[in-house]
Amino acid sequence: MENLIGLLVAAPLLGAAVLLCGGKRLDRAGHWLGTALAAASFVIGVVLFADMLGRDGEERALHSHVFSWIPVEGFQADVAFQLDQLSMTFVLLISGVGTLIHLYSVGYMEHDARRRRFFGYLNLFLAAMLLLVLADNYLLLYAGWEGVGLASYLLIGFWQHKPSAATAAKKAFIVNRVGDMGLSIAIMLMFTTFGTFAFEPVLAGAGETSEGMLTAIGLMLLLAACGKSAQVPLQSWLGDAMEGPTPVSALIHAATMVTAGVYLITRSGAVFNGAPDAQLVVTIVGAVTLIFGAIVGCAKDDIKKALAGSTMSQIGYMVLAAGLGPIGYVFAIMHLVTHGFFKAGLFLGAGSVMHGMNDEVDMRKYGGLRKYMPVTFVTFGLGYLAIIGFPGLSGFWSKDKIIEAAFAKGGTEGWILGGVALLGAAITAYYMTRVMLMTFFGEPRWKRDASGAVAGASPQRPDVEPVAENAADADTAHPATGAAAEPHPHESPKSMTIPMIVLAFGSVFAGGLFSLNSSFVHWLEPVTGHDHGHSPLSAAAVTSATVVVLLTGVALAWAQYGRRPVPVLAPRGSLLTRAARRDLLQDDFNHVALVKPGEYLTRGLVYVDAKAVDGAVNGTAAAFGGLSGRMRKVQNGFVRSYAVSMFGGTAVLIAATLLMRAV
Repeated sequence: MENLIGLLVAAPLLGAAVLLCGGKRLDRAGHWLGTALAAASFVIGVVLFADMLGRDGEERALHSHVFSWIPVEGFQADVAFQLDQLSMTFVLLISGVGTLIHLYSVGYMEHDARRRRFFGYLNLFLAAMLLLVLADNYLLLYAGWEGVGLASYLLIGFWQHKPSAATAAKKAFIVNRVGDMGLSIAIMLMFTTFGTFAFEPVLAGAGETSEGMLTAIGLMLLLAACGKSAQVPLQSWLGDAMEGPTPVSALIHAATMVTAGVYLITRSGAVFNGAPDAQLVVTIVGAVTLIFGAIVGCAKDDIKKALAGSTMSQIGYMVLAAGLGPIGYVFAIMHLVTHGFFKAGLFLGAGSVMHGMNDEVDMRKYGGLRKYMPVTFVTFGLGYLAIIGFPGLSGFWSKDKIIEAAFAKGGTEGWILGGVALLGAAITAYYMTRVMLMTFFGEPRWKRDASGAVAGASPQRPDVEPVAENAADADTAHPATGAAAEPHPHESPKSMTIPMIVLAFGSVFAGGLFSLNSSFVHWLEPVTGHDHGHSPLSAAAVTSATVVVLLTGVALAWAQYGRRPVPVLAPRGSLLTRAARRDLLQDDFNHVALVKPGEYLTRGLVYVDAKAVDGAVNGTAAAFGGLSGRMRKVQNGFVRSYAVSMFGGTAVLIAATLLMRAV
C-alpha cells in the first residue's frame, strides 16, 4: 500500500504536465483527461482509506520513501510521504471535492478557448496541495506550499486580459510571499534546533525544547498560515481572488489553498502545545478574523465577494479552534471538512447563477431566481442552511463543537472566545440569509420595462447596463437603451448541477456522520490528541444559545431584505457599512502602512545612490579628469617647452645645492 501513496500526487501532476506541454492536439479532450486523473487520485485515496480502516488506530500511519532529495553531510532532505489519519482526511477532501470541481468546470469553461490550459492549472493545484499534506517533513511541505502559491497565481489571473484579474493574481502572490517568509524562517529555526525538519523528530523533540524557541517557531508558522488562509493581517488578497473563474474560487476556498494554514497549525500541534503564548496569538488571530470576515460579508453586493468574506470568517473559526490546542484540533479539522462541502457547493451555486445571468455578479440585479433555477436554488439553499448552522445539517455539528471548545478553554479567555464565536454565528446567519433573499426571493430586479430601465431602479438614477463594447454584444443590445440584452435565467447543464447535488448531500449529512458516536474524534485522536476541557456551560446550553443567535440573525436579515423591496442601487449606508464595502479599509491600511513607507524608502535610497554613491564615483572621476587635463597642457610635444622645463629644473637643483652648502 505504501507504493500507492506517491500515485496520489503523480496522477494530477502527470495531467498538468501533459495538458500544459501537449499542445493544441489535446484541446478537444484535455478537460476529460484532467478530470479523469483527478478522479484517479480520489480512487487511490479511497483504496488507501479502506486499507487504513482495517488497521488499529496506532498502526494506521504509512510511510513511503521515494528518493533522497538533498543528501549532503549534516543535511538530509528526502522526498518521502506520510499518510496518517490527518493527511488521509485532507487527501479525500482535496481529491474528492477537486474532482467535482473539475467536472463542474467542463460545463462552466465550455466556451473558453484556453480550457485545456485551465485544466492543466487545476491539476497542478491538486498535485501541489496533495504534496503539501502528504509530505513527511517541513521542507517538502514547503515545496508543496510554494506550488500551491504558483498554481493560485496562474488560476486567479487566468483571464489576464482583464487588468483586474492580473492585478488580483499579483496581489495574492505578493501577500502570500510575506507569509511564506514565516514558514522558511520556521524551517531554519527547526533545523538549527533539532538538526532536522522531519515531522517525527521535530514534534517528538518539542517537549524538550525551550519555550522561547517554540514560541518563535510557532509565531513564524502562524505568519505562514495567515498568508495562505487569509487571516488578519494578511487577508487582503482573498476578496480580489474572485476575479478568477468561479471553479477557481470554489477550489481555493473549499478544498485547497485556504485550508493549508489550518493543516500547518494542526500538524505542528506539539510545537504550539509547548508555546502557550504563540497558542494565544493563534486564538486571537482566529477570533479577530472571524468577526472581520463576517462584517465584510454583510456589506458585499457581489455574490462571490460576499462568499469570500464568509470564507475568511469560517477559516477564522478553524484557526480559533486550532489555537485551543488539544481541545479544538479535532473540531478545527471537522469544520474544515464540512466547510469544504457546503462552501464548494455555495461557490458552484454562485457560478450557476452567474451562468444563467450573463455573468452578472451584483445580487441587487437578481431576485426571484428560485423559479428559474430550481436545482441551483435547492442545492444553494442546503449549503446556506449548513453554513449558518441549522440544526441537523453539517455546519451545525462542526461549528457547535467549536463554540463548545471555546467555552471549554475556561476562565475569562473561554468566556471571551465563546462569546466571539456566538457573535460570529449570528452575523453569519444574517449575511448568508441576505445573500439567499437577494438572489432567490423577492421580485425580479433584472427585468426591464418599456423605457429600458431595470425594474426596481430609482427613477432619478435608472440603473442601466453598460453599452455593448463590440458588434457581437451590440446584436443583442436593448433596443431602447443600447444596453446589454436582458438576462434569461435558466438552469445550468448537468455537468454543473450534478457536482452541486453531490456537494449538497455532503452539506446535509457529513457533520452528522462525523458526530455519530464521536467517530471523527476517535479517528483523529491518535494524531492530534484530544482534551474535553472544562466548559462552564453544558452542551445543551451552548446549542440553545447557538440556535437563538442563529434565529436572531435570520430574523434581522428577513426584516431588512425579505419584507422590503431590495433597491437596485445600494443605499449610502452607515460609516461601518461604507467601510465594510471597502473590506474594512484593509487595502487603505496596507497602502498607508506598507506601500507609502516603501515608496519613501525607495525614493530615499535612489537619492542616496544618486548623490552619495554616484556622487563619490563621479566626483573622483571628475577630479582625475581635471588633473589629467591640466597635466596634458604640460606634455604638449614642443621641444622649446621641454628645454625651458629642463632649464628651470636645473636652476632649482643648483639653487637648492648652494642653499644647503650655505647652511
